[in-house]
Amino acid sequence: MLLILGSFPSVASRRQSFYYGNRQNRFWKMLFGFFGEPLCESVEGKRAFLRAHGIALWDIVVRCEIVGSADASIKNYEIADIPALLQKTKIRRILLNGGAAYSIFCERYKGIGVPYARMPSTSPANPRYAQSVWHAALAEAFCGAGQADPPARSILQNNV
Repeated sequence: MLLILGSFPSVASRRQSFYYGNRQNRFWKMLFGFFGEPLCESVEGKRAFLRAHGIALWDIVVRCEIVGSADASIKNYEIADIPALLQKTKIRRILLNGGAAYSIFCERYKGIGVPYARMPSTSPANPRYAQSVWHAALAEAFCGAGQADPPARSILQNNV
């Protein structure tokens, strides 16, 4: 099972009560595209998709003070109990969506014992977004390290 951790839900996601609710966010298009499936817009369809592919979504920050959706404004935060989650599940790899999620995760869980990687944020505000990096990480997670091409393996190794 794969866990994808974001930082904290955006305003649109909080309004929708589900992950990556901003229609401009590239997350769902990227994920459905990796599996070669048409994008589903409904929350229930997305939940079914995640279950079918063994993907869990969560955020590293469970409570905080934040201005709008800006990760840079996150302060006075409480971090999710990732070790407890790992004990209850079969999560074998963690992908962190963006620099804020990665930095906050590493504050407490740097030596967690489960492979993890910093991924380029899928936020529309990120001009350095790279779908190919996400697809390489997903290929490695679902097909094994030997299945990703050599450049993808080196990118992932540098991010762990």
